[in-house]
Amino acid sequence: MSVASGQVVDTEAAQEFMREASRLIQAPELEGIAEELGVKSRRFGELLSADTLPGLSGDQLRRLLRTVFSSRRHCEEVLAQIGEERFRESLWSLLHGPDPVATRIDRFDLELAAVDPGIRRDVAGEVLHFFDPERYWLWTRWIWDPLVGTGALPLVTMAEHDLAADSPGATYLRVGQGIAFVNQTGRAVGFTRFGEEVFGIDVYLACVYGVYLYTITRIRMTQEFNKVIPPLPQLARRLLGVHRMEV
Repeated sequence: MSVASGQVVDTEAAQEFMREASRLIQAPELEGIAEELGVKSRRFGELLSADTLPGLSGDQLRRLLRTVFSSRRHCEEVLAQIGEERFRESLWSLLHGPDPVATRIDRFDLELAAVDPGIRRDVAGEVLHFFDPERYWLWTRWIWDPLVGTGALPLVTMAEHDLAADSPGATYLRVGQGIAFVNQTGRAVGFTRFGEEVFGIDVYLACVYGVYLYTITRIRMTQEFNKVIPPLPQLARRLLGVHRMEV
């Protein structure tokens, strides 16, 4: 997504998050995660092609859902609420329909209305991005959750960059603009240069959210509770759906 210049990125905060992350994860590990995202994307591309998608089995759909962080433990619930055939049809329309992406996201959101809003929108954002990462960006609740107003993206953008919108599709476009600005700045400064450009920004935002989680956990919980959160390399992989990848 191309962008014009503007004061959207809080560059000082963005660099500080990366400095803090660098104490917890080394550059080769970051490169490795970006490579794993490339593998995930290639597998999504194969599974979700216009020719292959209509014939996916229930087991393949479950593995797909288990490769999305928020739906990993809810795949049976999602398929029970929607049905395998309807889910395949909704995925096909989302990925291959002729309408603009915001319209397709809104339709997908409506068709999966029985599913938790966060889960269905995470699934939409993940399948779009990893099916065609050059065209679509990643949107998940840990990047921006409009219901509670938290996520990695507002931590590294200026308060004036409003991410709120009237529909999931419109929100997706605003998130995309913010991500494009952060990636543009990160490539220039150096904090999103991990592997391919389309996946470096994903790795960076996962690190930002990980550092944020560690910070609020240290403030609110005892050291014993801190041990529940995995080390940053594993946490980033979990957020990005490549920890024990099943597709």
